[in-house]
Amino acid sequence: MTQRMTNRFAKLALENRPAFVTYFMGGDPDYETSLEIMKGLPAAGADVIELGMPFSDPMADGPSIQAAGLRALQGGHNLPRTFDMVRTFRETDDETPIVVMGYYNPIYQFGPEKFLATAKESGVDGMIIVDLPPEMDDELCIPALERDLNFIRLATPTTDEKRLPKVLTNTSGFVYYVSINGITGAAAPDPEAVAASVRHIKNKTDLPICVGFGVRNAEQAASIGMAADGVVVGSAIVSALADSLDDGNATSKTVSAPLELVSRIAEGVRGART
Repeated sequence: MTQRMTNRFAKLALENRPAFVTYFMGGDPDYETSLEIMKGLPAAGADVIELGMPFSDPMADGPSIQAAGLRALQGGHNLPRTFDMVRTFRETDDETPIVVMGYYNPIYQFGPEKFLATAKESGVDGMIIVDLPPEMDDELCIPALERDLNFIRLATPTTDEKRLPKVLTNTSGFVYYVSINGITGAAAPDPEAVAASVRHIKNKTDLPICVGFGVRNAEQAASIGMAADGVVVGSAIVSALADSLDDGNATSKTVSAPLELVSRIAEGVRGART
């Protein structure tokens, strides 16, 4: 784990509470608004920030995140601007772990070595690249680990006993457990099934297990947080932002709307084990 990630999960373990991992799309609906949201996330209750890297063919994402990526791309957002956001965020916050999340095609076009060097230099702690399987670890995963960048892998309800060891090999930072079958934001997770899966994965790894896909409110977050080491919320935050827009453009509510939702869900996460 990077030091920021290690410190954050160690602190949360002492507090006996799960992490609140928040996802939003970089550059949505524009650079300045997106940066302002990012800067406001820790105070609103985010423990780890997942920063989406927009891509034109996001196969694992539901409609809300697809639309967010399209808005960002139409506004001229790209990988260099994503790293600019991280650098600016780091000017005032050097403690909150940042994980960039996206797909391999833009990284391949950018250049994997250049991507890793720039990520490290800008203050990124890790990455989730949803379409890079363990069989392609030499492509990005192992070089990332060599640079002390976490490579976070996804496990799903369909990850069987044969596949799970491969998923866990070379994974670092935390394991992202996808609580439902399908795309982001598609359905609500079953807390009992999630708890059983978390216990099962914990028997195979010492890494924290963070659960996402389908968590939309404080009640769901609290029920998931009873068993998981972290709760990930993305589509609900992106949707709150989208609902504040006027014809795709930011309004006076575009920063406050997602941050207010984060604050409400953070209360659920923090009260999960009390």
